[in-house]
Amino acid sequence: MASGIVVPTYKLYGEDRPWPTPDLLHWESIAERSRLHNWQIKPHQHNGLFQMLFLQSGSATVCIDEREERMRAGQVALVPQMCIHGFRFEADALGSVLTLAYPLFSRLVQHADNPLATLTQVQLHTLDEKRERDYLSTAFEELGAEYRQQAPYRELLLENLLGGILLRLARHVTHQARDAPAEQRARRHFSRFSQLIEQHYAEHRPLSFFAAELGITAAHLNALCRQTVGRSPLELLHERVLLEAKRSLVYSAMTVSVISDRLGFSDPAYFTRFFRKQTGMSPKVFREQHGGIGGGD
Repeated sequence: MASGIVVPTYKLYGEDRPWPTPDLLHWESIAERSRLHNWQIKPHQHNGLFQMLFLQSGSATVCIDEREERMRAGQVALVPQMCIHGFRFEADALGSVLTLAYPLFSRLVQHADNPLATLTQVQLHTLDEKRERDYLSTAFEELGAEYRQQAPYRELLLENLLGGILLRLARHVTHQARDAPAEQRARRHFSRFSQLIEQHYAEHRPLSFFAAELGITAAHLNALCRQTVGRSPLELLHERVLLEAKRSLVYSAMTVSVISDRLGFSDPAYFTRFFRKQTGMSPKVFREQHGGIGGGD
């Protein structure tokens, strides 16, 4: 994410005060906070916190950067730190929001093979088995009840309940990721390509650079991307540049000229042509339509 973008960063949504408890975790019901905001949690991010949201009943829309996903009862949203996210809940939705400070989270997922430790994007997970849904529903409710009271061995019991939740979710993430060996290799290549895009999207490198970094040919990279996500490597690169451009236009006061330069374009006119081709409108119009805070062009 380019510097200069202003996205609200909270400990807990809507609060500027310090972490409200001596615990390294915070539990609340979905309704406690979302009802105060008309059941809508606007896009924001957390620094130093890992968040889990379990939707017990009702439905919601999860906003992740530029896309939206529908969330239904029985699903869990996993939100690593500094991921921009928001929620629109159906009125009277029921569920729990569990927020962990990273020192606690890291200690509980310290095993090298725990997939939760390496998450870098918001993920939605569907618990297909009733037994799994019932377990998590009970565990979240028991953790909430224990959190709200002061009783002997409270901290130890909270960590045990939390450990059970994290291990169940880690098992679910692992099961979802199991593929045939060839598919695993393809996914590893694609995952590495995604990392390279994140590192170099503003440098306008040729596809041959990325293929060489992966140790494969450009043709192989093209086939790999089309097979995995149905899009070409160039389309994925353009999508990442476009996403950063949109973020900058909406969340920052940088001019179009400055944004163009930060994204590696040789001149603002070239950037404007690229943006118009991708979106059907100019950067200025996009900023106006999306309520950007930006300055002049």
